[in-house]
Amino acid sequence: MRLNIRTRKLIGTIVLLVFLTLYAFLVMTIAVSHLPDNGFLQFIYYLTAGVIWAFPMKYLIIWMVRPDPEEE
Repeated sequence: MRLNIRTRKLIGTIVLLVFLTLYAFLVMTIAVSHLPDNGFLQFIYYLTAGVIWAFPMKYLIIWMVRPDPEEE
C-alpha cells in the first residue's frame, strides 16, 4: 500500500511535532542539569541544539514531500 502525499504530510507533521516537543524537553533538561550559569555557553549550547534536530528530520521531510508515483 502506497501512501499519497496528503497522508504522508499528515503523518510527517504529527511525527515532527511530537519529536520536536520531546527534543525540546530533552535539550532543556540537559541544559538545566549540566550547563554552568554562563550566558555565552548557554547561547552556544542552544544554538547548536537548535540546529542539530534538523539533520534527522531531513529524511522525514524528504519523505513527506516526495511526489506521488504515476498510476499506470
